[in-house]
Amino acid sequence: MAELKLCVIGAGSTYTPELVEGILSRRRELPISRVALMDIDERKLGIVSGLVKRMVAAAGNRPELLVTTDREQAIVDSDFVVTQIRVGGLKARIQDEKIPLKFGVVGQETTGPGGFAKALRTIPVMLDIASDIARLAPDAWLINFTNPSGIITEALGRFSDVQVIGLCNSPIGLQRALARQFEAEPGDVILDYFGLNHLSWVRGVRIRGEDVTDRALEAAASWENKREGELIRALRMIPSGYLHYYYFTDDVVKEQQRALKTRGEVVAEVEKELLRMYRDPALTHKPKELEKRGGAHYSEAAMALISAVHNNKDEWHVVNVVNTGCIVDLPDQAVVEVPAQVNADGAHPLPVGALPLEVRGLVQAVKAYEELTVRAGAEGDRRAALLALTNHPLVPSFRVAEQLLDALLKAHRKYLPQFFA
Repeated sequence: MAELKLCVIGAGSTYTPELVEGILSRRRELPISRVALMDIDERKLGIVSGLVKRMVAAAGNRPELLVTTDREQAIVDSDFVVTQIRVGGLKARIQDEKIPLKFGVVGQETTGPGGFAKALRTIPVMLDIASDIARLAPDAWLINFTNPSGIITEALGRFSDVQVIGLCNSPIGLQRALARQFEAEPGDVILDYFGLNHLSWVRGVRIRGEDVTDRALEAAASWENKREGELIRALRMIPSGYLHYYYFTDDVVKEQQRALKTRGEVVAEVEKELLRMYRDPALTHKPKELEKRGGAHYSEAAMALISAVHNNKDEWHVVNVVNTGCIVDLPDQAVVEVPAQVNADGAHPLPVGALPLEVRGLVQAVKAYEELTVRAGAEGDRRAALLALTNHPLVPSFRVAEQLLDALLKAHRKYLPQFFA
């Protein structure tokens, strides 16, 4: 079996030990001979890679590790490139959460104006990475975890030549939760899943071929508080956890405005403690405290997808992929989050059909926002940026969109060269 070279861009992330745990657990089916760990933050990369080296040594000194701040050196001849970057770091995330709240709008890192700002900062960097991949590893697959994953994957599809599949851990998390509920193996659970990244629903569940949708809906309703349980029963679908920002907007804004810290500030504290732990020379495994950082099943989703491509498995995965008629109410070139058959030729979306009337308008409005955001991020088009915010369902008016855009561009000016040449 041919040996593989894997590159991780953004390897200074505290998530990296979880990804490496997945690499080590799949050594038989994924013969990875080299893992390149690359990050522009030399301090964090040094701390995280120190733990990774101890993990690899404890597992038997395989694969070989390359630790570098040189992106070209990391990418060259890679078979798979995993991207998990955060342009501007947690400081920028906290700005993304705080600025919208000043205008009475939800402050969240991937949803609404916060996700919009993150996309504008990230698209140019990801297109630069894609250019390097096309030049130095033209046959490589880019597995994108960088958020907002759907928007970034669409930008890569429209403005680069790389082979890309976008991935989020939310679908696999729901699949695993339903498997536990029904005492089944995760692979036995098939979801009738559709939507966009962080804007998705499950309208059907089959376990070992049996339709258990009604029982699954009632189970999911019981997991949530009263308001979300009532929503599930009204929709007759299970919404993504991110949809509470849309369905309970007023409540969320009040809760966020009352909170002493944003989620980004909490994560910054968790990350500081994780990096302290990672420095411990006696630590040779991923610490349990990493669960506080979020991102459950991240490694499992990434390595299962890479294995499905490398081993030509024709396996079922929920991914972010070009629509090509899968959802008939959306443009063919739009990126959607849907089940796909994954093999050596990539991810092939399975037919979804028409969007349910109950959610059609919301999905189409958010997709219009995403398409405008891709254009704004790639081309520095201020008009597209303004109209993207104007179209977003969480932004109440054109006037608020104007004020939000000015505030976000000013706050993140140094990360937005396409707007401030």
